[in-house]
Amino acid sequence: KLLSSSIIPRPVALITSFNSEDGIINIAPFSFFNGAGIGVLTLAIMRNGYEMKDTARNILDTKEAVVHIVSKDIEEEMNQTAAPLPRHISELERINVNLVESNTVKVPAIAEAKIRFETKLNQHVEIKDEDGFTITDLMILNVTDYYFDEEVFDPENLHVDFEKLNPI
Repeated sequence: KLLSSSIIPRPVALITSFNSEDGIINIAPFSFFNGAGIGVLTLAIMRNGYEMKDTARNILDTKEAVVHIVSKDIEEEMNQTAAPLPRHISELERINVNLVESNTVKVPAIAEAKIRFETKLNQHVEIKDEDGFTITDLMILNVTDYYFDEEVFDPENLHVDFEKLNPI
C-alpha cells in the first residue's frame, strides 16, 4: 500500500485477456501499471501477490491483452472485477459493460473505456525474493493499436483532456 499510494499520480488499468482453454474473457484491475517506453510504445504491468492469477496466465498463454484507462464512469465496474472468481467464470457476468472487437489482437475491448491500448507481450520478467522464489511478474507489453474517445482527445494538438477523462 505504501508504494502504490506514494507513486502518484498513478494510473489504474483495467485489463481484458482471453483464457484460450475455456474461451472466457477475463477482466481485472491493475494498480501497478505505467508507460514503459516511447521508442517502441510499451506499457508495464505487474501483478500483486505470490499466486499468478488469470490475467497473467492468459497473457503468458495468448501473448495478448487490452489495457484500458479507468475513468470515474467505469470505476464501479472496475471495483467489481477485483473479486476473486474461479478461473472458469468471467467477470463480465458481474458487471455492466459492452465489449467491442479489437483491431490487432483477438482480445475484445471494453467499449465504455475512453482510452484503451491493444497490446502484445514483449517480455515477461519474474521478480524473485532473496530465496529465489517468484513473488510477482512484470510484463512489458508492446502497444499495437490504441483508441481515444473523441470526448477526451484533441487530435490537432495530440492532447488528452485530463478533466474530461476523469481518471481514478
